[in-house]
Amino acid sequence: MSQTTLGLDHRPTARLTQLAIGLILFGFSLALLVQAGLGLAPWDVFHQGVSERVGPSLGVVAIITSLVVLLGWIPLRERPGIGTIANAIVVGLAIDASLLIVPEPTAIVPRLAMLIAGIVLNGVSTGMYVGAGLGPGPRDGLMTGLAKRGWSIRGVRTGIELVVLISGVALGGTFGIGTVAFALAIGPLAQIFLPRFDLRRSDP
Repeated sequence: MSQTTLGLDHRPTARLTQLAIGLILFGFSLALLVQAGLGLAPWDVFHQGVSERVGPSLGVVAIITSLVVLLGWIPLRERPGIGTIANAIVVGLAIDASLLIVPEPTAIVPRLAMLIAGIVLNGVSTGMYVGAGLGPGPRDGLMTGLAKRGWSIRGVRTGIELVVLISGVALGGTFGIGTVAFALAIGPLAQIFLPRFDLRRSDP
């Protein structure tokens, strides 16, 4: 299979490197939010809830969920890129590895600091892996695929994230001020950092 087929005809080394770093940092940022204990992003509330009820680690649940979501791409006729497959696997592995080394503070000040650092780093890492231009994440691709069928992407995203959030809370996932802060901040942060890491339009 050629580099062009994989979407790697332009700056392949830089794009693959940025993709890998972005996905690892994305997983690390989610581990910071977990250890802060003040609330997770909607999908991670769901992952954590399933993990606590069923038994696999948070990262393993995230990987399994990603693969299940990818099955939803089939009727939508969406085509995953190398970044999509990497996202489905690397983020979960990075979460579990990071949880082994990130401490779990008890005092509120370091917990708040960890929450803020996690949200900002999530925005940076989102800009990095999306900017590599090697395929959307499984959840993002599902949303855009549904949007192509005539639904608004805002409505699709809100609907899906409300369902997974409510399900996650019911299963025991952590909902809190961090969940609200993440929801409010991640869009603006991604908008800030994506242009800075967008290799699709950069000169070689």
